[in-house]
Amino acid sequence: MAREEFLDSASDPLQKGVVSEDQLPTIGLLTMLRLGIFNMGLGIMSLLTLGVLNRVMIDELQVPALIAAGAIAVHQFMAPARVWFGQLSDSKPLLGYHRSGYIWLGILSMAITSFIAVQVVWQLNASMANLGWGSHAYPWVALLALVFAVYGLALSATSTPFTALLVDVSDDKTRSRLIGIGWAMLMVGIIVGVIITSIVLKSLALNSSVDQVQASINRLFIIAPVIVCILAIASTYGIERKYSRLTSRSSLRNREDGITLRRALRILTASRQTGLFFSFLLVLSLSLFMQDAILEPYGGEVFGMLISETTQLNAAFGMGTLIGIILTGFFIVPRIGKQRTVKIGCFWAAFCLGMIALSGTTGQPPFLMAAVFCFGLASGILTLGAIVLMLDLTIAETAGTFIGAWGLAQAIARGSATLLGGGVLDLGKSLFASSPSVLPAYTLVFLTQAVGMIVAIFLLSRVSIQEFQADAKDAIAAAIASDMD
Repeated sequence: MAREEFLDSASDPLQKGVVSEDQLPTIGLLTMLRLGIFNMGLGIMSLLTLGVLNRVMIDELQVPALIAAGAIAVHQFMAPARVWFGQLSDSKPLLGYHRSGYIWLGILSMAITSFIAVQVVWQLNASMANLGWGSHAYPWVALLALVFAVYGLALSATSTPFTALLVDVSDDKTRSRLIGIGWAMLMVGIIVGVIITSIVLKSLALNSSVDQVQASINRLFIIAPVIVCILAIASTYGIERKYSRLTSRSSLRNREDGITLRRALRILTASRQTGLFFSFLLVLSLSLFMQDAILEPYGGEVFGMLISETTQLNAAFGMGTLIGIILTGFFIVPRIGKQRTVKIGCFWAAFCLGMIALSGTTGQPPFLMAAVFCFGLASGILTLGAIVLMLDLTIAETAGTFIGAWGLAQAIARGSATLLGGGVLDLGKSLFASSPSVLPAYTLVFLTQAVGMIVAIFLLSRVSIQEFQADAKDAIAAAIASDMD
């Protein structure tokens, strides 16, 4: 059978009793909010696991900061598994579902693993209390790193299929709003996590004994993950069966075993657009997050702000990001399109980074706060615009695989951004060692980010959704034809 004939017959949604996409119900606002609850749970878990546990290890238990941060950071290095879990959710249903089964088992594994990590921390603390810090503690550190590696796998197993589910249940009219609500709920979850963290840390400040610390943290890491699991199941149960368009969109709906990981990777790399967009995401994410590690020191060294004052910079950035996400999802993308939205966001971000650098010449914290808030708006615009564009650069047959690849690009960039920001700052301090102020060194970081935004615009201008979809269709046809031969 010729490729064209196969694709024409396979793409007919009425073949073999399959319901066409137009006959399926469209998700409404309440359903979007319900799906957003899943992201709220992820926000809570990220604050509890990476915020509370990191703080307890370093401050209360006096574990060396490099060891604590390094062990926890292992979960980020499991990002390549996103591609594999995405491909599994494309080709092998679990518990009768392409996406939901992976989502549920993944979030349950995250909950269990987070509690196990806490117990390993207590054993590490006991070893240090008895024998001090030394080689005898290394096995516990290695075990903690292993637990966080499993945590990273669980996170990949739940988050990648969930994002693929968003592709399956949405269309061009609903996608930007769905993503906007989802990311807004993620921010809400982070805020809730901050509140829980503050309550826990306040309690620990009043109870300094190790036994009381362990009891409080153990209780927290039982109750909170259970709530998150309940939220995850409640937010996704029945959604895939009722709203998923995967069956009607996929040309391989009757060939569940037709896309292996090898074939999926072949389709993934078939178009030059894949490499262009991957590079765009890398540059964009690096440019967006380089200031994470240096913004608060910038406020302290250049503006003379207290620690309590520099923490407000995060609040300003977060509030700007939340507003930017909501405005972009509901108003900007539906009116001007995805690529134009991202380009405008890049220009605005570059301008705001210049504002942050120039605010240092005034030495006035309100100017810095306003500039950071504006940069948060740009971050919200870019985050939402890039995610919606990312979901367009997928195909039904291998949506999970593509989502995994895009998530891998972002994870690599997030993991490298902090290191790059600190490295550029150190370079700036060396270059401007004779300067009476550290402002030029910080300015170098912000200008580097601004240049990265311009490079991202150049890469994005070369991305063509139409070319991508045509190349992907040809790659699928080639995979089918070679299999049939």
